[in-house]
Amino acid sequence: MKNVTLIATGGTIASSADKSAGAVNAGLSGETLLQSLHAPLDGIAVSVENFEAAGSYALDLATIHRLCLRIDAVLASDAVDGVVVTHGTDTMEESAFLAWLLVKSDKPVVFTGAQRHAGQPDTDGPRNIHEAICAAASPAMRGIGPVILFEGDIHGARYVTKAHSSRVDTFRSVGQGKLGEVDGGQVHLYSRPAHARPGLETPAIDPDVELIALGLGATPRLMRLAAADGATGIVLSAFGRGNAPKGFADETGRLVAAGCPVLVASRCHEGRTQAIYGKDSGGVTLVAQGAVLAGDLSAIKARLLLAALIGKGLTGPALTEALVPYL
Repeated sequence: MKNVTLIATGGTIASSADKSAGAVNAGLSGETLLQSLHAPLDGIAVSVENFEAAGSYALDLATIHRLCLRIDAVLASDAVDGVVVTHGTDTMEESAFLAWLLVKSDKPVVFTGAQRHAGQPDTDGPRNIHEAICAAASPAMRGIGPVILFEGDIHGARYVTKAHSSRVDTFRSVGQGKLGEVDGGQVHLYSRPAHARPGLETPAIDPDVELIALGLGATPRLMRLAAADGATGIVLSAFGRGNAPKGFADETGRLVAAGCPVLVASRCHEGRTQAIYGKDSGGVTLVAQGAVLAGDLSAIKARLLLAALIGKGLTGPALTEALVPYL
């Protein structure tokens, strides 16, 4: 008998229509979600922990840090084979990535949820939970790190993203592809991550790292305002290989000199940053002013990585060096 712990954190999967509020709100317990399954869990026993009951858009970094610590504590038991986390889809990729960074155990950690709330007749929640439990109980999933299981597909937390606002097959690993799938309760893995997961231990995740999206003709005004208001780090969602409009390199130099690191990711869905272009705020100039390029890490996940490392107390060259294994 395999033993899986289901940790419920709210989200659409735990939501129903609240007519008095004119909205869909989270509130269903993990026990209720487990009772909604349409198929038996042969040879798998499931225990439930109710961690939070909120839409994932309402969660914060401190809460997910606590969640990651709790996942590790649960998996430390020899009696537990894996964990399933039910979670809202809006920020699921971020929580799964933080688990990828912070959870020490190599036992399966499977995030899942729903795009159609529990009150809808065609809700996708019960099937996703069933398949996530099957994945969390599978020895084949050991050692691949936290994943997202949705619509039968298994996606590694490092690259997965929510690609559609409403479709039930919303999650994609753009440019990388899924790791496998669950079919009829059976787990089929087609690939495994090529690199070992670097372990990261931090007492906190800094909430003051800001993410700034760049557009044609944007100014570095938001960088200045963020730094003046206490931002401890800046992540730019920049163009192409990691380029920015005029003025961003100069502002980067000022912020880095003042102790505020700047990490530059690409807003493209595929490919890596690389310092190729010069003059005002091309990647070469940004790097010369102290910016760090984020490789193929998305801006959303680059922010989480930087926040975790700053929360660890790293600054200056030590922070830059610590970023390298993740990029």
